[in-house]
Amino acid sequence: MEAIEQLQEIYVLHKVGLHEPKVCIDWAIERLQLDQEENDLDIILLAAATKREEVLPLTRAVLEKYCNLSTLDEQLIIGKHIVELYQKYLSKSETIKSLDCKFTRLCNDLGYPNWLVMLSRNCEYATDIPAFQECFEQEFEYIASLWSSNVDRLQYFSRTALVSGNTSSRFVAAAKSII
Repeated sequence: MEAIEQLQEIYVLHKVGLHEPKVCIDWAIERLQLDQEENDLDIILLAAATKREEVLPLTRAVLEKYCNLSTLDEQLIIGKHIVELYQKYLSKSETIKSLDCKFTRLCNDLGYPNWLVMLSRNCEYATDIPAFQECFEQEFEYIASLWSSNVDRLQYFSRTALVSGNTSSRFVAAAKSII
């Protein structure tokens, strides 16, 4: 089951352009090497995929067979990825500009969830207006800390409801400091 959960995460991150198709193929190859594919033709085909456009449908076919894709929580997976991006930002392997591109794409691919739109907006402003960098960094730390401490989206949103206004007040403060 752990392998399917791993594939779910890989699938979502590939779907939104954060993983190369090779990661899905490597997952299938590992199942074959460990003799865990149980003669599943879709896993075998995924391991043998050579074209980028083959990977997503084959990965989806494997997931549909072993789990209910309608319960796949893309926002939770992306939220956990935000935690990784925050760690990379702290270690200087991500920049505000590189994050801006990623957040913009994620917003679009996930249908503009409020929590990500706010973070993306602050990041975009920080790329152009130095005074917004601190606001963005505080927001990024806040969002990453919420996602790192929650196991599902319901927990995340219940915690954000307790501290609503946090994002808006920091954004207004940063805006006022510029004016």
